[in-house]
Amino acid sequence: METEKIRVLLQVLELGTLSAAAEKLGYTPSGLSRSIASLEQETGLTLLIRERRGVRPTTACEEMLPSWRRLLAAQEQADQALAALLGLDRGRLRIGSSYGSYLPMLARLVSEFSRQWPGIRVELFEGTSSELGDAVADGQADLALISRRSGDFEWIGWKQEQLMAVLPTSHSLAGESAFPLERFAGESFIEIHPDRETDNSRLFLQENIVPRRRFSCGDTLAALSMVEVGLGITLVNALLLESWRGNTVALPLDPPCLVEIGVACAPKEIRSPAAEKFLSLLRQLS
Repeated sequence: METEKIRVLLQVLELGTLSAAAEKLGYTPSGLSRSIASLEQETGLTLLIRERRGVRPTTACEEMLPSWRRLLAAQEQADQALAALLGLDRGRLRIGSSYGSYLPMLARLVSEFSRQWPGIRVELFEGTSSELGDAVADGQADLALISRRSGDFEWIGWKQEQLMAVLPTSHSLAGESAFPLERFAGESFIEIHPDRETDNSRLFLQENIVPRRRFSCGDTLAALSMVEVGLGITLVNALLLESWRGNTVALPLDPPCLVEIGVACAPKEIRSPAAEKFLSLLRQLS
């Protein structure tokens, strides 16, 4: 089975349409369709469900995706190792971060990395810690800066950060030294990343607390802005408050809740040379 056909399939699923994938990959639409059809013939599986607005994977395709992603990650590792032996550098390095606060630091590291490895294409992307941990585990990312998760990857702990309740300045507890965790069950709560596993959702599940969700958004800045105008309270990692200049009050929880932040990366035995090099640069900062 040619891995290029698998790359084509993954690009189709990422973009959602055959035409968009063909344009990005430089294929003709008919050539891309033939590649997918050939892969379906080789595997004996129907891989795509074609709908009016695009395509989505079949159940069989979804079951194969983790294995195929690991296969492509292993090929990338082998290609980079061979290139290093030949005195060349080429390939791709995918780095995820669940914290926008780390993006300036990552940009500086990418600049230094690219100076030393100019042939490696670097991609930065964001997601929740759970999503990025899964991405590293199944080969979609080389490494990710996240809060601690368990999974099929190596964990390198970095620092501890508190989860903080963020309140309007007019809140009755704004002058207190801490915010009782059980109060989330009775407050107007602004949820960040609804229906996705986050540090917040994991904490509430662990403590058997059901917050009174009144509002939701997909961005920390949006949530903090909603708190500032008095729509409710929210819960964020202290790290995400460092660049916030709005008029709100942030309180540690009672009892305190610490979250370990670090790096999830592929195990050393299957880590690409490029990922190993980037990790060595990252370790110099810790």
